[in-house]
Amino acid sequence: MADNVDDDSLYTIKEGDYVVLKRGDVFKAVQIQTKKKVIFEKQWFFLDNAVGQLYSTTFELASGGILQPRKPKDPESSTDTKGAGTDNRNIQDDGKSQKLTRDDIETLKEQGLKGQEIIQQLIDNSSTFKDKTEYAQDKYIKKKKKKYENIVTILKPSCRILAMMYHGREPGKICHLRYDTLAQMLTLANIHANSKVLVFETCAGLVLGSVMERMGGFGSVIQMYPGGGPVRAGVESFGFPAHFHDTLHEFPICHLNALIAGTLDTTAKDPSAESDMAAEVKTEAEVKTEAEQKGSPEEQSMETNSGADGSLVPKKEEEEEKRREAKKVKQEEKRKKLAAAASLLEGRNADGLVIASRFNPCPVLMALLKFLSPSRPFVVYSQYKECLIECYTKLKEQGGTDTSCAADERGGGYLLSGTTVAAERSKPAASRRDEEPAPKRQKVTETEG
Repeated sequence: MADNVDDDSLYTIKEGDYVVLKRGDVFKAVQIQTKKKVIFEKQWFFLDNAVGQLYSTTFELASGGILQPRKPKDPESSTDTKGAGTDNRNIQDDGKSQKLTRDDIETLKEQGLKGQEIIQQLIDNSSTFKDKTEYAQDKYIKKKKKKYENIVTILKPSCRILAMMYHGREPGKICHLRYDTLAQMLTLANIHANSKVLVFETCAGLVLGSVMERMGGFGSVIQMYPGGGPVRAGVESFGFPAHFHDTLHEFPICHLNALIAGTLDTTAKDPSAESDMAAEVKTEAEVKTEAEQKGSPEEQSMETNSGADGSLVPKKEEEEEKRREAKKVKQEEKRKKLAAAASLLEGRNADGLVIASRFNPCPVLMALLKFLSPSRPFVVYSQYKECLIECYTKLKEQGGTDTSCAADERGGGYLLSGTTVAAERSKPAASRRDEEPAPKRQKVTETEG
């Protein structure tokens, strides 16, 4: 019984959950927060009443921005078409066929009529609706539903829904990656639970979140990121449990050459961060010295007004000390994450590699292939096939490891996939002859004739 309760809770909307709002073909990812106004498709409402409802529930927008679960009904029977015509040639679109004006429609809204009732009023007051063909009537009803029906559906986030959302709203953020191409990438890379996967992507975290979703919180995911820090906006939209994030590691791509050469020191602190902190402390000391030397009348009057306690200066110094301590703690956490990711990479036994980037993937691919075990898949996505042609050529030319590659076009971009194969180094012909066993001599026996 407890298992059933746990299963039901997975499909129930709770406060703090990340959800996807859907209206027509438009999606938006939000977090469930009570008493917080959400703006979606030029309408505002609150998500308080959604808590406790099941995912994929459709809600109607009532007055005051309140969501009410929509009662199940048949949309075909609710709209009375009263027959259809056979030809549209005699219908003139002069704007005079509708008797209701804009003011009349606003009055109907103020009276509390819902979208379906307003659409029925528009149908009844249209002089040409009965003469339209059945196809034209359905098209008219769908157009009016999109305009007057204030409904929204709350969906559970998934890689398919989020890919459709990003591709519809901001395709440039995900390098115009389509959801069917993303599914093909996950299949070609053989993403599954209890595996170690390397991910290098600049798709707002969509590809990284899809890999984590497919693995189900088991295994290890190492995100190779450029710049100062990883971008995971898309990962947050998935709303993963806490144990999913325990499997996620991060490693800056700028330290990759040092890791390959064996010169990476994970015990040392970040020298750039230390220099920034030293410069900051030096600047604060200089400012304080200048202020003491100048001794302006305003500062003297401030010291006089502050009284004998002089509590302003200690408070400011205490805040600065807390800020520096917090910065040190953050740097220590970053160093520990770097060491954990480096220890996973040093084994060079990763089970898969996924690359989806707006940069040229060739240098990253050639470097990260060294961390894959033999007979392991990799997949590269790019908007431009020239980048993948360069990757394909370099893979064919490299020695030590042979790869079998295939390029595939999937609408929004191009895919290059392959499998690592461990090959023995070729040996000279003379050495091969030396290793061959000598042929056996045939024993000849003499016979008396």
